[in-house]
Amino acid sequence: MTLGEAQVSGLEAMELATRLLQRARVVDPMAGLWEAADIQWSWRMPRLSDDIEKTFWLDANGPVAGIWMTSSQETAWQVDPVVVPGADDSLRKMVWQRAIQHTTERPSGTFDIPVNDDDVLFFALAREYNLTPGGQDSTGWMNAANRPPVATVAEGFTIVDRTQQLSTLHPMRDRNGETIEKRLGQCSLYDPSLDLAVGTEDGLIAGYSLYWFDPVTKVGLVEPVRIEDGFQRKGLARAMLTVGISRRVDKGAERIKLSWESEAAGALYRNAGFQQTSTTTWYRTQRT
Repeated sequence: MTLGEAQVSGLEAMELATRLLQRARVVDPMAGLWEAADIQWSWRMPRLSDDIEKTFWLDANGPVAGIWMTSSQETAWQVDPVVVPGADDSLRKMVWQRAIQHTTERPSGTFDIPVNDDDVLFFALAREYNLTPGGQDSTGWMNAANRPPVATVAEGFTIVDRTQQLSTLHPMRDRNGETIEKRLGQCSLYDPSLDLAVGTEDGLIAGYSLYWFDPVTKVGLVEPVRIEDGFQRKGLARAMLTVGISRRVDKGAERIKLSWESEAAGALYRNAGFQQTSTTTWYRTQRT
């Protein structure tokens, strides 16, 4: 099969990445690392990578493979080779090789490539290219039928969504920049009614969480969840989580997905009903 190749950046690249990841999830309900909403969440703040052209391969039905690059700092990059499940190993190897080539096109920096620990081919390629294994995280899923009951928020706190807070600054603004509201609004899967915050009676923000629903794949994603220092261990994260899950299921989500790094986060999510299904290792290469 002959594939076309496209080099695009900015919102056009995000749209192709969204279509690619939706297609991958429709083909296989469990394979792969990312949902389309993961890419859209990465758009929340301006990055050097916005203007970097990303490579996609397309067949008659749209994108079948691509390489997504995200910068967290000028010299720190995440590189994601993505191929629709079921593709030949020859295509997967070629996409991997091009991903490595992209890392050599930057003058310096660290480049992290996440690999599902069950992905035999990408694991072998990471070793072949002498990448250094680093941190790990875990992924869990929940079927909509197993959603937990909505928990009562602690006394003195209230959960609100973004549609109720339009006159206030976005609660994630301090960590993600003053353009976060505008950037999220450019994402096709962002829903302000799923953008939650928990506040105190005197107007302080104790925590926030963001829930995504993809009507193409029927998957809901949790990204991110945070409780501010001084408000932890009050059940606020679980209360927001149960509200967010319930709202997504009501919108049509059939399954919910999230990932975590720390054991404390893992315990919260497992107690809420998520089943761990996979782990991911982040492999690093560095140019000096």
